[in-house]
This record gives sequence, C-alpha cells and structure tokens, in this order.
Amino acid sequence: MDKANKQTTAMTMAGLNLIAQALSIYDDDLNLAVCNRRFQEMFALPDHLVTPGARFDDTIRFIALSGEYGPVEDIDDLVQQRVDQAKDFVPHYLERERGNGQMISIEGAPLPNGGWVTVYTDITHTKQVEHLLRARSEELSEQVLAHTEQLSATNRELAASNSSLEEIKSQLTEIERRTRLTTEMMPAHIAHVDEDGHYTYTNRRLSAVFPGRPSKILGLHMRDALGDSTYARIEPHLRAAYQGKNPVFEFTEDHGSHRIRVALTPDPSGGVYILSMDITEETQTRVALQQARRREMAAQMTSGLAHDFSNLLTIILGMQSKLEKLGLPTESGDLVQATLSAARRGGRLLNRIADMTGNRTLRPRATDMHALLRELKILATPSLPQAVGLSVLDNTPDPAVLLDPGMLQDALLNLILNARDACGTSGQITVSAHTVGETWLEISVNDTGPGFSSTALDKALNPFFTTKGGEGSGLGLPMVYDTVKLAGGDMHIGNTVSGASVTLRLPYRAAPDARGGLALLVEDSEDLRATFRDMLIDLGYSVIEATSVDEACALAADLPDISLILSDIHLQGDATGLDLLTRMQGSDLPCLLMTSLPVNDPLHQTALRHGPVLQKPFTTDQLSALLNPETTA
Repeated sequence: MDKANKQTTAMTMAGLNLIAQALSIYDDDLNLAVCNRRFQEMFALPDHLVTPGARFDDTIRFIALSGEYGPVEDIDDLVQQRVDQAKDFVPHYLERERGNGQMISIEGAPLPNGGWVTVYTDITHTKQVEHLLRARSEELSEQVLAHTEQLSATNRELAASNSSLEEIKSQLTEIERRTRLTTEMMPAHIAHVDEDGHYTYTNRRLSAVFPGRPSKILGLHMRDALGDSTYARIEPHLRAAYQGKNPVFEFTEDHGSHRIRVALTPDPSGGVYILSMDITEETQTRVALQQARRREMAAQMTSGLAHDFSNLLTIILGMQSKLEKLGLPTESGDLVQATLSAARRGGRLLNRIADMTGNRTLRPRATDMHALLRELKILATPSLPQAVGLSVLDNTPDPAVLLDPGMLQDALLNLILNARDACGTSGQITVSAHTVGETWLEISVNDTGPGFSSTALDKALNPFFTTKGGEGSGLGLPMVYDTVKLAGGDMHIGNTVSGASVTLRLPYRAAPDARGGLALLVEDSEDLRATFRDMLIDLGYSVIEATSVDEACALAADLPDISLILSDIHLQGDATGLDLLTRMQGSDLPCLLMTSLPVNDPLHQTALRHGPVLQKPFTTDQLSALLNPETTA
C-alpha cells in the first residue's frame, strides 16, 4: 500500500472512531471488513475479533458467552440463528435491553455490492425520558393531548408513506437482484472502475474471460486484478476513456493466449464502464473465412490466366518436339531440350498454383497427435541426408484432437524438407508440439541452418519468392501458411540462436470422447432420422430420438447414461441446435451439429465457432472420423 492509501485509511479510521455509535461492516462471506473502536468497547471484544477477517459467528458466540443475551440454553443454536438472519441480508431495526441494563438500538442494512453494515446506538437516556413522559401523561393538558392525537395521526400518515417507500425499495431491490443475476449469466465481464482505476462494480465473471484471475475484485486496482502485462495493454485506452472517448480494442492475453475484446464507456458521474469478452473462437473462424475469401479471389484471378498459359505451354511443347525431330545440330538440340525442360517446369508450376488456389476443403477428424507425429518421422527420415538428424518432441495431450491430419502432415513434411535444404549435408531438425492453455496447438520446426535472411523474413510468405534459384517454386511456405489460415490459425517465421524456426498455431479442439453407448439423435425429419439412426447403430450406439430442443433437454436430464448428442441445426419450434449447445453448457456430453445450410449461412458460421459441423449429406465413415482418432486423410 502506498503512502497516499495509508494516509486515507488512517483518516477513515480516525473518522469512524469519532462516531458515538458502534459500527461494524462484514463482507458477503460474513468476515469482518472494518469496525470502529466503539464496537470493541461496547461488547468488550478481544483484539482478534476486531481484526479484519474475523468471523461473524465467532463474535456472536463470544458475546453470547459473556451474558449479552441473558441465559441461553443452546449457544450453538443461537449462533446459527444469528448467522442465518445475517445471510438473509434483509434490512432490520430493533431495540433490546442488554444484560447490564443498557438499552441499545440495532440497525442493519445490506451493501449494494455485497456485505453488511450494522450500527449500534445507546438509547438508554432516550428510553428513560420516554418513561417519564408516560408517567406524567395524566398531568398533560387537554391541549397537549390534542397535539398528541394530531401527532399520532401524522405518524400514521408517515407510517403509510414508509410502507409505500418500503414497497418501492423492495421492488428496486428485486430489480437490482435480477439485473445482477442477468449480468452474472452473460459470457462477458462487466465492471465499473472509479477515477483511480479501482473496481466499484463487477459481475464476478473476470476469471471466465481472463483465466487465472480472481473473481472477487471489488476495491482492487485493475493492475492488481489483471497483472502488470495485461494492464499495460489496457491502460492507454483507459486514459482515453477517462477523457471522454469510447475505445474498443482487441489483444491476445499472455496466460492462455486468449483473444480478448474490450469496450470502454465513460461514466458521466465519474469512472469508466468496462465490457470484456473472450473472442478466441470468433477470431479463429474469422481468420479462416478471410483466408477462404482470399483464396476464392485468387482462384478467380488466376484461373483464366492459367488456362491461357497452359495452352501456350502446350503449343511450345508441341513445336519443340517437332524441332527435335528435324535433326538439328547438337547446339540447337541442346537449346530445344532446355526449352522443353523450362516448359515442363512451367506446367508443374501451374499445377502448384492450381493446388494453392483451388478448392481445398478442410476435413477435420478425431486425430491421435502421438500417432501422427510418429508417422511424420517415419515418412520424413528417408529423405534426409545421413548426417542430418530429425528429433520429434511430443508434448501433446492424449485425447484426440479435431483437425485435418492430411493437410497438417503435408504442411509439416514441407517444412522439414525446407529445413533439410537449409542444413545441407549435416545438421539437426527438431519438431516440437505442445498445447498453449486450452486454446492453441503449437507445432514448431527448427533447424541448425543459416536461418532466414532479413529479406526472407519479409517476403518468405509471398508466392513465388524463393532463395533456391531455379530449383524452387516459391510456393512451399505460402501453401503451409494457407493451410494454417484455413484452419483459423496462424504461422510465424523467425530465427533462433542456432538457425531458422517456423511455428504453426492451430485452434485446439478436443475431439468428442464417445465410442459406443447411448446416443441422443435430434432431427425433425423422420426420413433423415431413420438414416442417421442406422449410421449410429452401425458405429455401436444405442439410439434415442428427439425432434426439438425442449424434448432433447428433457431426455438428457432423465437419462444420465447418454454419451453422445447428434443434432441438426434447424429443428421444430423456435429453438435451434445452437440453442441446444447453449443449454447443454456445463455438461460433459459431446455434442455434434449437422446441417444442410451452405457454409456462408450465418447459422452455419456461428456453429463453426463451436467446432466442426457435419455437412449434409455425409457418410457413416465421415461421422466415424469425427468420433475415432485417425492419422491419415
């Protein structure tokens, strides 16, 4: 705590100690937050019960044992009653006589953000005056009695007004409760900070958006709740919000590499409102769509050019073949052969362009990463010189991962062959794979070659850029980059102290762990339901069926043995398969979606953020591929 905060705390406590009443504040877990000296003196409490963190039930027990409540038959029962009353967090006012004859009033009220404040007032003198007034009431004049009756009538009116106010207060409390419940159910962190950056409100969802951070952050500074690194990324935008701007920005946080979107809104009364959301899956889907659009545009631009160029190469090859048969001098024959070789190379280049810009569709399936990496080493080793070693460091999890194993293996083989060319006749190539939190699958290929030149670092991902002269097409790394982007991931190239490094990051999605058992099929078409039922039975499942989300949820609640849910996106009623996913959140049931909607349909795109979607029509083998680990395409 800095000097200013210490001074503020000392001044606050000095002010509380000047109050004539005893005061205590407990948090929503009924642990002491703060109290004044009068509270300790009134009940003769020992120091450990007036230290922040002291338990409410321990204090009640001490007070009861000291005779505060008179004779008590069951101390434990009395303590439990007081704790239950406090946990109700209902405002109250009462007056009682203490064991020493002192009369006190006790007024308790809940705090808006959780917690409880209680004020104890010595009203002994007031009660004595009231007793004297009652004793002398017979001596009061008729005029005083009339005034008394008028005051009584006024009091009754005030009581009626108070009843109305209490009802309004009750309604406001209920509205606040519903509002808090609503905000706490949202998949986002909603908060408010004051002018100094301390949290004054939170919907307790910080840890859901920023894993590893605390949920109880009221009163904390943003730096203490988020950590120095994350706060440093937010702080410039926070300053802008304090100046009246409305910044919206994204960044990748360090703990689990989650992609976070933050919106800041100035509070006219002071401070800033904060909305934070985890958009990792949205970002992965957006990257994949952008790459698909770029590839589509590239295909449109190159298809006509490739067609015409292919015709020209065909003519050149034909003409050179005729020249070859004319019995030309040796020097001319060599030129003909060189021309033929160049034309054939142009043809191979056209094929590579077609591969890169053509319709490459990802086919994700449950993949055993251990088996894929073992097979990768077997496939790559024969193509390496004897003095070039290949190591595979496998730190991937055991459960199957959803990805396209064929595309990934082709990409890794491409990188290994590039690393071989960089190493020359001797060196070492290392492939390492691990997960980053539960967000990414990261695979790196490092070599001990000369590394990327500064030019290569800038242009290596550009099509047709090569450092291999006439032997390279310049499409290897761009095709790997294309593969990774199609999957919603990213690729980074760089240099280490020993050579070049290429790192692939793919979205980490665990495959459904379901082999046999009871399957819940949710499909509103009777004919299709029969087809899918037969598929599931062929894969070893027993099948129960539903036609709507409500029916599916009711069956899932009644049947705990369900091991798989296969649901269409379009269903009977207003709810969709996406609503079924939402309602099943929190359960461990694997849930696969299927649809006949085109890939560019908004519902299909939303479903892709949650995992792969089976595109109708599909086969039993395609369904099985999503449920059982494979290593080949």
